[in-house]
Amino acid sequence: MNKLVISNLLHRPLRSLISIFAVAIEVIMILTVVGIFMGMIKDQQQRTNGIGADLMMLGSNASMISGLGTPSMPVNDAIALRKLPHVAIVSPAIQHTEVTTSAVSVLYGIDFPTFNAMRPFVFVSGGPFQDPNDAITDTIWAGAHHLHVGSTIQILDHPFRISGIVEPGKGGRTQVPLDTMASLMGVPGKASTFYIKCDDPANDKLVIQEIHATPGLGNNDVISMNDFLSQLTPARLPGFNAALEAVTFIAVVVGFLVIFQTMYTAVLERTREIGILKSMGASNPAIVGVVLRECAILAIVGVLVGIGGTFGVRLLMAQFAPTLPCQITAGWTARAAAIAFGGAILGALYPAWVAARKDPVDALAYE
Repeated sequence: MNKLVISNLLHRPLRSLISIFAVAIEVIMILTVVGIFMGMIKDQQQRTNGIGADLMMLGSNASMISGLGTPSMPVNDAIALRKLPHVAIVSPAIQHTEVTTSAVSVLYGIDFPTFNAMRPFVFVSGGPFQDPNDAITDTIWAGAHHLHVGSTIQILDHPFRISGIVEPGKGGRTQVPLDTMASLMGVPGKASTFYIKCDDPANDKLVIQEIHATPGLGNNDVISMNDFLSQLTPARLPGFNAALEAVTFIAVVVGFLVIFQTMYTAVLERTREIGILKSMGASNPAIVGVVLRECAILAIVGVLVGIGGTFGVRLLMAQFAPTLPCQITAGWTARAAAIAFGGAILGALYPAWVAARKDPVDALAYE
């Protein structure tokens, strides 16, 4: 029976290849979408953790998942924060999402002395801001956009000169002076986030209590960096579940229809062969098993090709879209493989049932 299964698959190589690629496309679609979302989250975690803060104070209108929101807190709140016991450094900042035709990026407006004091930037070339219209970018963004020290870029429809290029992993990929960004956004003297470094990380809960007890600061959200990072999960990323469900549905439908068409056509073409098998004593479960084994082989090969293809897509993205990381995890690889394999088997069930119901006399008389 196994030799028969292999022979049937090799007899129509093009049709078998189409089925394999249909299953592979399922896996690639699911893993690529998940990989991009997971990569974005991991990248956000690394860059936020790289700031070196112990706590974040956000305005009441901010999103806990990204720290974004209209700057609403006075920068001068930093004065009150610095007076609290166990507070070592306070750095006001603005985070702003900028959507362009080529990318979605989170821009940081920072107070360079305090932001750098938490964990110093590592400059590859150039240096700190020398002018209100200077900007700092990391090596990944600079490489993707062919920037160097002295290049001019547009941020919020305003020209900025690159004063320094730093190693990635701290804050945003592009950062500008806090006062300049606040003015461009029409909120002078405001900040959306305060990064706070304690004299000892063990005192973070004590500092949170002190902030909430300080007049004028009690309504703001204060969260430890560890708690904030733990909330950066795919389920909390806007659009993740909807995008994944849509892609999974489309991928499964494509794989199901291709496998269904392949196996149903194969059953019709082998009507006489099925009649011979049944006349020799093959049971209905045995006939079903032959069809499902053929489908299983196609699905397994397709899954393997799809996993390899996903790594190929990731390599291409690293080359042509380095600012869009793609993370492939073992858990999601197994889940995508199971979805693709299950969809393929479902597509073969009806053709297998049709094959098992064929009357051996009619099948032997089939021309």
